[in-house]
Amino acid sequence: MKLLVVHQNFPGQFRHVALEAVRRCCEVIAIGRDTAPGIEGVKLFRYRSSKTRQSDVHVFLRKYEEAVIDGQRVFHILQKIKLEGYRPDVILAHPGWGETLFIKDVYPDVPLIHFCEFYYQAQGADAGFDPEFPCVEGTSARLRVLNSMHLLNLEQCDLAIAPTRWQRSLFPAAYQSKIRVIHEGVVQNCSSPTVDSVTLPSGHVLKAGQPIVTYVARNLEPYRGFHIFMRAIPHIQAECPDAQIVIVGGDGVSYGRMPIGYPDWRTKMMAEVTFDLSSVHFTGKLPYQKYRAVLKVSKAHVYLTYPFVLSWSLLESMASGCIVVASDTAPVQEVIVDGVNGLLVDFFDCKAIARKVGGVLKSERDMQEIGDSAKFAASKFSVIDGLKGYFDIFDELMMVRSNK
Repeated sequence: MKLLVVHQNFPGQFRHVALEAVRRCCEVIAIGRDTAPGIEGVKLFRYRSSKTRQSDVHVFLRKYEEAVIDGQRVFHILQKIKLEGYRPDVILAHPGWGETLFIKDVYPDVPLIHFCEFYYQAQGADAGFDPEFPCVEGTSARLRVLNSMHLLNLEQCDLAIAPTRWQRSLFPAAYQSKIRVIHEGVVQNCSSPTVDSVTLPSGHVLKAGQPIVTYVARNLEPYRGFHIFMRAIPHIQAECPDAQIVIVGGDGVSYGRMPIGYPDWRTKMMAEVTFDLSSVHFTGKLPYQKYRAVLKVSKAHVYLTYPFVLSWSLLESMASGCIVVASDTAPVQEVIVDGVNGLLVDFFDCKAIARKVGGVLKSERDMQEIGDSAKFAASKFSVIDGLKGYFDIFDELMMVRSNK
């Protein structure tokens, strides 16, 4: 099989699929931005993304124009490799930034699979969810324009994949039959060895058995409830003064915007909230194995999110056997059953979050059953199952094509 993968930050969500395809001796090439990390064994064609000057286009069209330009750059790469004799059997792509807009103009008969991560909603998802950050005037119209690109993507792809049922439900009903629910898989080993201690970058040593509370996000920002968690810390410390609170994540933004007047959300929230700093540890981003070791010694893990894309960290914390206190928001509700494999709490209720965390830390009853149930639930999102889902689709589309 010749597999072409298109992702602006290749490999992104397609890391395991690309590596498995290489392992199976498939011919894999990829297209991504010049900032994409790439992976060994996959030839990556890079393009430079464009940023339009704000005065040149209507505000609603800025991202759209950038998407069209990036799509054209991918189109030119495809034209070149097609002239050199390359023809893929399957194309797997994340269409969210416009790269796939013109793929069918080069390879009209090659099956195109889109990764349907998110379809914007003016209500019922992330926009307008947090009253602290109300939508600006014209948000609904702006999102409608952005969605028009996704409608083009849905129209031209042969099949699509969404990681959760809720994410699929955001897309127009007319296209949902085209979208399969397959999580790409993040859990590789639910039964990894126990960890007795972890040394943080600061030199502080965490020991298994301590009342350790963890919070993880790629970047510390409101979309992942960082502002709410910071406000919960004084209440957690009041509930359990001995708690060691470990916050893992960078100071950039993955979603949303930086705060006004501060370099990052951590600085802003540190200026707002007062608590005992000696027992709160900001680690920044950690190497993967160190991050998983931190989860292994955690007694209570807090996961908060707007109704938005499900974080890999939730599944990884559950696979580590953490007792997770999570926001009662979509799509968390697809994964956690309150009191069975985790604990759900109102996203905005800092005191309730602290009470749930304190209850876990101080509990004298055995929480092992919840931890074991969390591991079982996480096992359903294994890399093995994700790969099977993807490769079944590759085989299905190639068979359909061969029978035409």
